[in-house]
Amino acid sequence: MFLDPFGSTIIMTLQKQLDASALTQRVIANNVANINTPGFKKSRVAFTEELRRALGEDALPLKTDNPRQIEAPLPLARVEPMVVKEEDTTMGYNANNVDIDQEMVNLAANTLTYQAAARALGDRLALLDYVIKGG
Repeated sequence: MFLDPFGSTIIMTLQKQLDASALTQRVIANNVANINTPGFKKSRVAFTEELRRALGEDALPLKTDNPRQIEAPLPLARVEPMVVKEEDTTMGYNANNVDIDQEMVNLAANTLTYQAAARALGDRLALLDYVIKGG
């Protein structure tokens, strides 16, 4: 990941989304590769919730005088995708919980998310290039 010299929240958010999508791709591939492994429990990537909190979308308009009173939003620079194992379900007779249909849906959705973020980041950087070079 490269540093954003302009401090743009948009560019940083898109970079983090690309990182999360790349990790999601690896997690889905691992889930699919272990579809027949007895006792294997699938994983997923948790990212969107923390990103929303960091961007203030889930912020409550509460006034506090002590940061320990409520959980402060995580700064955007520190938001990272996390791999979470789903232990509470079982799909098959072998205690495995990977559903190939669900994984393929997740893969398609992740591919679209990655492509959209890559396109948006490319467009944003092209705009900056245009502005810097003056046309």
